[in-house]
Amino acid sequence: MKLLFDQNLSFKLCTLLSDLFPDSKPVRELGLDRSDDRVVWQHAKDNGFMLVSQDSDFADIAAHYGHPPKVIWLRCGNQPVAAVEALLRRHANNIAEAPRLRSPLTRLADLS
Repeated sequence: MKLLFDQNLSFKLCTLLSDLFPDSKPVRELGLDRSDDRVVWQHAKDNGFMLVSQDSDFADIAAHYGHPPKVIWLRCGNQPVAAVEALLRRHANNIAEAPRLRSPLTRLADLS
């Protein structure tokens, strides 16, 4: 499973989480960091990515259009990279399960 990290998340997450989510990319590496959300959405859809964002815009698009792509919406505010990494690691099973669920959106919020 590969994740596409939105511009509001550190590019470092790709390397830190490569053992769980190989082939993940930050939007900036793909030249999409200044692109409209619809362009990023379409890229994720066309290339088999799950979108990971803290931005409600992708949650809104997911609610309106459904999936693919699936959206992982991080509801943890601005946190250090290590905290976001830990959140994604704790929920790796939920993320892996997301493609089989009907909902286009998975919300992750705890930081315990």
